[in-house]
Amino acid sequence: MKRLTKHLIAAAVILAGFAAAFGVYLLLAPEDRDRGALDVRPAARAEAVRESSHRLSEPRKSELTIVEFLDFECEACGAYHPAVEKLREEYGDRVTFVARYFPMPGHRNGELAARAAEAAARQGKFEAMYNKLFTTQKEWGESQESKEDVFRGYAEQIGLDMKKFDADLSDPETAERVAADQSDGVGLGVQGTPTFFFDGEAIPNPASYEQFKELIDARLSD
Repeated sequence: MKRLTKHLIAAAVILAGFAAAFGVYLLLAPEDRDRGALDVRPAARAEAVRESSHRLSEPRKSELTIVEFLDFECEACGAYHPAVEKLREEYGDRVTFVARYFPMPGHRNGELAARAAEAAARQGKFEAMYNKLFTTQKEWGESQESKEDVFRGYAEQIGLDMKKFDADLSDPETAERVAADQSDGVGLGVQGTPTFFFDGEAIPNPASYEQFKELIDARLSD
């Protein structure tokens, strides 16, 4: 009986360790797992950031521009989001943080979520929808059903004019805006999400918040 108990305890410890390790993997060092072929042509002159790109910080004197090509339904992007937000709080007065759409095939609501964020942007609420989509990702992500009603609920929660939101969500120009970001991404060699660029140069995804911070500090000290 004692031997069985010891085995059960050992098994529980191993499982707990595995769960903890997997949790760290998801939260601190997610890989580019969300990949797939995109039916989008690369931009003729691809750029990491454009005048129309959504900036999450706009320092008076920017010393570095960090661009993230993201998919709101991508679990890896969701795992990076808290780190990006923390870095934005720390470096927002020196670094320009930019979010660009790159919904991946296979995500039923990825492109729809991007259009929801873009529709919110037309009312000056991109950041609010950006954060709402990531902080609630577990509630709607990986579903095979349309989550338009869920996103409309978020739009109401952040105080959008719903008539305008609905019109903008279905406006072909909104979808074209999302596709334009994708075209730039494809032209720059983006194959999965998230993909980060430092001043137009793609970087390997940092394995942790600390590593991300070190990369930023190194660039700022140059």
